[in-house]
Amino acid sequence: MWVAENWKDYEVLDTSDGEKLERWGTYQLVRPDPQVIWQTPKKLDGWKKPNAHYHRSSKGGGSWEFFDLPKVWQIQYQKLGLTFNLKPFHFKHTGLFPEQAVNWDWFSALIKKKAANRPADRPVRVLNLFAYTGGATCAALAAGASVTHVDASKGMVTWAHENADASHLSSSPVRWLVDDCTRFVQREIRRGNTYDAIIMDPPSYGRGPKGEIWKIENTIYELILLCADLLSDTPLFFLVNSYTTGLQSGVLTYMLNSALASHHPSRIESGEVGLPVSSNGLVLPCGCAGRAWWE
Repeated sequence: MWVAENWKDYEVLDTSDGEKLERWGTYQLVRPDPQVIWQTPKKLDGWKKPNAHYHRSSKGGGSWEFFDLPKVWQIQYQKLGLTFNLKPFHFKHTGLFPEQAVNWDWFSALIKKKAANRPADRPVRVLNLFAYTGGATCAALAAGASVTHVDASKGMVTWAHENADASHLSSSPVRWLVDDCTRFVQREIRRGNTYDAIIMDPPSYGRGPKGEIWKIENTIYELILLCADLLSDTPLFFLVNSYTTGLQSGVLTYMLNSALASHHPSRIESGEVGLPVSSNGLVLPCGCAGRAWWE
């Protein structure tokens, strides 16, 4: 398992009975987590006195209960010098998936190594699809890449732009695009554009800006195939994240092997991504990732 263990401003304090107690900077939140099917004693004070608690509804969805939490606050990922704006919004989210830091560390090292051997006017070109609030975009920019950030939600793209500004990356080479990811990739292929690296973090289900329906099991492989046509002659990496239980790590490996065979990647591997739990030293699974890279 790949574990995001370099956080200082974020911490999973404990897990029990379908919930996790987390520290986001100086604030403690209780949120549901479907992976937590065990029941252990909730001994930490944060369980009884959190700053906010998201309650899952038996009818689906849920709602926040706030005690002492600002509408917006910040945390930093000091290893890469990144700052993120957080706020609680629908369906338990805060605008950041901390486990993804393990992927940020991985591809940042690749980008920096590649950039060191290229002229300054030829930065590593990264395409970030389903780019959400820009965690991966900011990490790639901080490593020296040029990034095209694509998400179907205007609000998420605005939030990502704000995170880049908070991380002092406002002058970095980035395109912020509100678009359906599949349609954008198809247009880029017709234009003849290419990228050295591709990141995709697709939702299990969603809708595009014009109501386009996305269901990951039906469309992810076709999108990976399309994206393979966008790779440059000297590709660097291809990263796919999945939070869908049906797409296990072996499935990601098979898809990448098949879609990228003609590009001859140096290595392809997939695995679970997780977060350490402070109270017991265990690791909380948080989905899977598939990685291909060229050396």
